[in-house]
Amino acid sequence: MALTAALGAFLERIRFEDLPDDAVALARDAFTDTIGVMMAGVGEPVVNILYEELSGKPMAGQTRAVLSSTRISAVEAALISGTAAHALDYDDQSLTGHPSAVLVPAILAEGEHLRSSGKEMVTAYVAGYEVWAELVRRSANYHRKGWHPTSVFGVVGASAAASVLRRLAADRAVAALAIAASHAGGLAVNFGTMTKPFHAGLAARDGVFSARLASAGATASKDTFENRQGFLTAFSPDASADWDSPARLGEDWHLVRHRLCVKRYPTCYFMHRSFDATVKMLEGRGLRPEDIAGITVTMGAGQTAVLVNERPQTGLEAKFSEQFAMAAAVVLGTMGIDDLRDEVVQRPEIQAFFPKVRINAVDEYDERDPAHSPSESVAVTLTDGSVLDTGPIVSIRGHAYDPLTAEELWAKFRDCTSKTHTDAEARLLFDRSQSIVDLNSALDLPTCERVFQAECLAAE
Repeated sequence: MALTAALGAFLERIRFEDLPDDAVALARDAFTDTIGVMMAGVGEPVVNILYEELSGKPMAGQTRAVLSSTRISAVEAALISGTAAHALDYDDQSLTGHPSAVLVPAILAEGEHLRSSGKEMVTAYVAGYEVWAELVRRSANYHRKGWHPTSVFGVVGASAAASVLRRLAADRAVAALAIAASHAGGLAVNFGTMTKPFHAGLAARDGVFSARLASAGATASKDTFENRQGFLTAFSPDASADWDSPARLGEDWHLVRHRLCVKRYPTCYFMHRSFDATVKMLEGRGLRPEDIAGITVTMGAGQTAVLVNERPQTGLEAKFSEQFAMAAAVVLGTMGIDDLRDEVVQRPEIQAFFPKVRINAVDEYDERDPAHSPSESVAVTLTDGSVLDTGPIVSIRGHAYDPLTAEELWAKFRDCTSKTHTDAEARLLFDRSQSIVDLNSALDLPTCERVFQAECLAAE
C-alpha cells in the first residue's frame, strides 16, 4: 500500500485496545508534562499577545484556552495552548522536534469540544506521534536545511490526532493529512524569537482545522507524501527521501522505540547533556570564571546548526546558545526559568565568558535521535594549563532511556505551575493528568481562574 493510503488506513483502524502498555504510559506522561509547561509559559509575552488578540472573540460552548476560564474556539485554543507549551522551550523532545507541544494542545482543544474520553485522547496522541515518526524517518538533517521540524511534521501529526478524535474514515483522514501538509513550514532562522513557539501553536491550530475541513468534505491529494512533487520531496534536505519503503504502522510502534526526552532545563535540548555534565564535573572544585582559560564542546553538527547565538543578549536568544550553557554551568551552576531572564543573560560575568567557549562540530548522528550526535564531550582548560574532561556524554536524566520518576515529574510540574496554581490545585491537576485514561473528557481537568491573570504573568 502506498504511504499516504497507509497513513489513512492506520488512522481509521487504530483503537485504544491495540496500544502497547508502554505507549499508553508515555502518552500519559506527555499530557502531564505538557500541561505543566503550558502553565509555565502562559505568562510569556508571545502568549499574552495571542491572548489579547483572541480573547476578544469568546465563543460559548467551545473550549477553554490553556485550561483557563476564557473560552474561545477549539482551533484558537489549540493555537494559544500550543504556543504556551513551547514558549519556554521546556517541553519534551523526540523525532528531531517537540511532538507533545503540538499534539497535546491540539488534542485537549478538539477533544474538549468533541467531549472525547481520556482513552480517545491517548489514542489520538499515539496516532499523531506514529504518523509524525513515520514521516520524519524518511529523511534527515532538517535543521541544517533551515526547517523547524516541529512545524513541518507537527501540523501533519496534529491533523492525524484530530482525525482519530473525529473518527474519520480512511479517505477523509487522507484528505486531512494532505490539507495539513500544505500548512507545513516554519523556519529555523526564527529560533530565539517569539516566533519559534508560535510555530508549535500554528501547527496545533492548523492540524485541527485541516481535520475539520476534511470532515466537512474538502478534497486534497491522495498521494501527498510519496508523490515526487509532494511533501517528502519539498522538505527533504537533499532530495533523497525514502518515498517507497512500506510503513509498518500499528506493528512496529515508533513511540515505544523512540520514546520521549522530558526536559529538566527550559532551553533547547541540544544544550542539556553538555550543561548537566559540566555542572557535575565542576561541582565542589571551587573554580571561578577567571580560573578557566577556555572550554571546548564537541557535539553533532545538527545540534550546532541550531545553537547559533554565540553572544546572546536576551533570554530567548540564550535558549539557543551553547556559549550560554557553558557560562551558566560555570557562573551560575543552574539553568532554570529565572536564569533565562534578560537581566541574567546580560550580566557582565556571563557576557565576558562567551568568548572562552569553542564548539567542535562533528558529522555523527545517533540512530535513536538523528538530531543528536551519539555522544558529546566537554573539555575545560584551566589557567594553570590543566584540563578537566567529561569524557563521552551519552545521556541525561529525563532522557528517553533514563526517564524521570513520577516524583521527579511532579517536582517539575509543581515548579511550572507555581504562578498559576496553589499546591492543592497543582496536585489535583497533576493527578488528573496522570489518570488521563480514566477521564470522561478533558473537562475533568480542572479550570484555573488565575491563568491569564496579572499574578501569573512572566513580567510580574
